[in-house]
Amino acid sequence: MSFNKQKVDPVLGQAIHQHLLSVGVETPTKENGLSRGEKIDIIEDRFREILETLGLDLSDDSLEETPKRVAKMLINETLWGLDFDSFPKCTTVENKMGYDEMIVEREINVSSQCEHHILPIMGQAYVAYIPKKKVLGLSKMPRIVEYFSRRPQIQERLTEQVYHALQYVLGTDDIGVIIKADHTCVSQRGVEDENSNTTTSKLGGLFKTDPSVRLEFFKHVYN
Repeated sequence: MSFNKQKVDPVLGQAIHQHLLSVGVETPTKENGLSRGEKIDIIEDRFREILETLGLDLSDDSLEETPKRVAKMLINETLWGLDFDSFPKCTTVENKMGYDEMIVEREINVSSQCEHHILPIMGQAYVAYIPKKKVLGLSKMPRIVEYFSRRPQIQERLTEQVYHALQYVLGTDDIGVIIKADHTCVSQRGVEDENSNTTTSKLGGLFKTDPSVRLEFFKHVYN
């Protein structure tokens, strides 16, 4: 999904950024002070140089707009999660009903980029929590997964970031995150193994300490 400035919470995004820094799972970044437009212009120029270095003729009508398309794609579509101010709004309601059972969202789309080769990572996330004082709007877990996916990533860090962001928003450690994904940097280059996939998990609170809770979550994921 493309960046949507109408559905973000910059204040929460900066708070989540500081929280991830404090627990050591934030994406390595350096602030450069550039606006989105400035980044697009610079990337367009640099990518034009790359294509010309490869020997492509950018006067061809099929290629002449490619540098701009790629620049806009990176900033507005595939890597917009690098902007901390783009963190999604996370509407919560007070758990007035006293709900104390597991809430699970299954098969959340994961569409990311491997930070080693900038090749696609594609898969699904399974996210669950047991509410305490807050209940999170159902669309917010997929939005959080999408936000952290729209960065250059390694799957291990992505899993940690989703967990710790939800921990901060919900005020509980009782959270489970499992991500299963295919990495095209494995299937299309290097070892060229088209059959393998990768599973990562982060379990906290009762999901880690209570075998029955962990088993219930795993049944939602693997059955």
